[in-house]
Amino acid sequence: MPSLLTEKQRTELNRTVLSYLATTRGVSKEDVRRIQEELAPDEAELLESEEEMQRQGQILEKKWTSVVRLQRKVLDLESQIANLKLELENAGPGRKKNADPLNWLPRLPAKYSLSGHRQPITAIAFHSVFSVIASASEDGSIKIWDWELGELERTIKGHTKSVVDIDFGGPLDEILLASCSSDLSIKLWDPQNDYANIKTLTGHDHTISSVRFTPQGTHLLSASRDCTVRIWDVKSGYAVRTIHGHSEWVKTVAPSLDGQFVLSAGIDQSARIASFLTGEGKLAFIGHEHVIEHAIFAPKQANPFLAALEGLKEPIESAFSHSFDYIATASRDKTIKIWNARQEVVKTLVGHDNWVRQLAFHPSGKYLISVSDDKSIRCWDLSQMGRCVKTIPDAHNHFISCIRWAPEISSVNDDQSSSTNEQPPPPNNNNDTNDSSNGALSKKNTIRCVLATGSVDLDVKIWL
Repeated sequence: MPSLLTEKQRTELNRTVLSYLATTRGVSKEDVRRIQEELAPDEAELLESEEEMQRQGQILEKKWTSVVRLQRKVLDLESQIANLKLELENAGPGRKKNADPLNWLPRLPAKYSLSGHRQPITAIAFHSVFSVIASASEDGSIKIWDWELGELERTIKGHTKSVVDIDFGGPLDEILLASCSSDLSIKLWDPQNDYANIKTLTGHDHTISSVRFTPQGTHLLSASRDCTVRIWDVKSGYAVRTIHGHSEWVKTVAPSLDGQFVLSAGIDQSARIASFLTGEGKLAFIGHEHVIEHAIFAPKQANPFLAALEGLKEPIESAFSHSFDYIATASRDKTIKIWNARQEVVKTLVGHDNWVRQLAFHPSGKYLISVSDDKSIRCWDLSQMGRCVKTIPDAHNHFISCIRWAPEISSVNDDQSSSTNEQPPPPNNNNDTNDSSNGALSKKNTIRCVLATGSVDLDVKIWL
């Protein structure tokens, strides 16, 4: 096979290799001489100059480190090209009209970057009907924004310490905003009355870290550092049930799509499911190696994709199938785990370089979106065995603390089950999956291609 190098290039390469070997520990002069005689017998004068050998030997090291650096750069560029190809599918002036809602994913740049908070953003929540998003912050305030216009509407103050979480929901005829704080209180605000504080709920003994309305809107769930989850009656403002089970700080809480079960997780590295009606513990999911920051129920739309991860056509029937079949958890161990109702890990998604803070299922059920302290947004395609098909690096300038998908298009007279903002409302609980094409078309017409993230960089970003 003819050499790819010219005579001069070959001579320079031989000289450099011999010099590197001559200056390397563990290689004797006899070995170098022998290699020289076989490789470059005409370069005898090379080994006579110690200074020249040192200079030539360093050249090889520098060349090698340059090659490794360039290889890494090539891999990064190939990844960026792959992401850009995906974005081109929805690119152009008519992007919003032509985008397929069932496959839409966020892309750079963000439509709006909403600034105004004086300390890190802790939580965000979409109004279930109007183009309104609320943001909570460690500065003790809640800000209300119009996400379509990117404008601040008002600032709400009432908590005396950091506002840790917020959620829109409540009775069908009266959507409310709930907030919880390190000041040990939960407050209910009325958007129809200039966000007046209509109730303050007290009872937890330590920081309240999460609040979520039930899909029916009649009750509110809260999780606290006092190791408990409480269920509150929204109308009366009283705690009707306290759920025990966690041994340490409970970081997150979420209701099942039918409101029959309560999912919680936290510092004890476990996720637990309890009965909403009795508070009795039903399931425990143990497997993470660090704190679980977030846990959510998978929507029914995701079941075909998640069952395929198990090698199944459909989820195995269980006592919980009427409510849920899978959950997803995000942890400080930098992983995301998907679990079935048998408490088994179906898939572990690895890719983030720091704590994974929150998750959101795509309304189509095909994707799982995650945000992390590595400042990135990652999109995992559940139809491709959970492969990360898109990464938005440096989506924020600091840790990303929260993510929400806009609720599906509805009217004030529609079912408010999307008001939990944690996942899309369930399909028509009639178990009729035969007409999948009509179901997909109906879902496609109601999905809002809007995602929001909040960060320690003090900004809320709207991705359209």
